[in-house]
Amino acid sequence: MALAFDVAGLTEYLHEIFPQVKDDFAIDAMDKQGLRMRLLTAERHLRPGGTVSGPSMFALADCAIYALILSRLGQEALAVTTNCSLDFMRKPVAGADVIAEARLLKLGRVLAVADVLMYSEGQAEPVARASMTYSIPPKR
Repeated sequence: MALAFDVAGLTEYLHEIFPQVKDDFAIDAMDKQGLRMRLLTAERHLRPGGTVSGPSMFALADCAIYALILSRLGQEALAVTTNCSLDFMRKPVAGADVIAEARLLKLGRVLAVADVLMYSEGQAEPVARASMTYSIPPKR
């Protein structure tokens, strides 16, 4: 399936529809195999103990998969998460961005299924894994 956006176009569209999180995430790369997005980790993303919080990693996984789906569908802002399974495996490094590597497993008419591995920047072992299903609204 051809990509509906390039990185700059998708970034611009995401900033338009979700301006409240534009300073939290950046798309590093995107191709037919998947999308790499980073959480621009700041103090607000940390939990006590000096590690990246679970809600921040959930947001990264959700935004990366949302962006991945939009990269295929185009301007379909109403696609929504219907299911998520998230495994936290290691403590993320404080002060390092968290990188999400997302891949699309299935893109159907009404559902999309994708997974994502998250890494602390510069680390080889994943810190978390998520699998998500999105509902795609019917064409009107």
